[in-house]
Amino acid sequence: MAEVSLHGISRRFGTTLALDDVSMTVPDGSFVVLLGPTGAGKTTILRMVAGLDAPDAGEVLIGGKSMAGLTPAQRNVAMVFQQYSLYPHLNVRENLAFPLKSPMLRTPQAEIDRKVKEVAEILRISHKLDNKATALSGGEMQRVSIGRALVRNPAVYLMDEPLSSLDAKLRADLRVELKNIQANSGATLLYVTHDQIEAMTMATHVGVLDQGRLVQFGSPRQIYEDPVSVYAASRLGQPRINVLPADLFAGAPHGAASIGLRPEHIAQGEGEESFVSRVEHLGDQTRLHLTLRNHAIVTVTDAHTTLKRGDAVRIRPRNPLYFDATGARLI
Repeated sequence: MAEVSLHGISRRFGTTLALDDVSMTVPDGSFVVLLGPTGAGKTTILRMVAGLDAPDAGEVLIGGKSMAGLTPAQRNVAMVFQQYSLYPHLNVRENLAFPLKSPMLRTPQAEIDRKVKEVAEILRISHKLDNKATALSGGEMQRVSIGRALVRNPAVYLMDEPLSSLDAKLRADLRVELKNIQANSGATLLYVTHDQIEAMTMATHVGVLDQGRLVQFGSPRQIYEDPVSVYAASRLGQPRINVLPADLFAGAPHGAASIGLRPEHIAQGEGEESFVSRVEHLGDQTRLHLTLRNHAIVTVTDAHTTLKRGDAVRIRPRNPLYFDATGARLI
């Protein structure tokens, strides 16, 4: 596996600036998630690394070597797309084996058979090896698509929202499988998603993108606890961070325009009087929707709370986050 480095990457499509001077290092053996909404530049970065597109400025390095002028095949990367990209006329075994039959790899048949069997067992599709791709469910097709990348031993795996079209249970199962595969193999993996749960549960590092700019890069815990801006803070955390006027509570520092409150920042039982507008029982926890002087606040409380709509709850900030008028972090 290899380290991936982006140095000052910019890319414009017509009048749209898709990437704006992006610099980032994906450490060797890491699981890096690019997080952001549609149009943030996530997939464009993958395409730059894969060689499917070229930057207008800047440089991509894999394993310390510049990728300028190299084709996707010469870069030794494996990419998994959001759509399955399988050969419908081939069965599962043939789809999995196809990348290994490239003239560049010259893989012996015995090695192909071994790798296909190994990956099929990891992804729990061994019993489907003789099925046509068109006879599979959506989840099975995506497992085969992921398997086509895993049978290779590339410098880096690139995955573009591979779980987004699957149902919730299958997404959860494949999250665990992908993380285990990456951890056990030591693979370098660059993964695109807009799903913060995928970022929090799988990533060793997260890159938060906003309109083509990399606004923060660090561990999921670091970005959750120490965001550089309101935007970065809003990318991670369930329920979503509450962003309120700074003067809603006493004690705001000079220059603060807003206060950011996650559930752990809200102490209950003293302070300002708010009122319960809704109670959501979620099994292991209960979300409280509160109203404080016409401002909505969401926090969590004991799963067995007896609070109900209309009840009064006193709250105060506890080690909150403060942001200035531009959304940049103060303290």
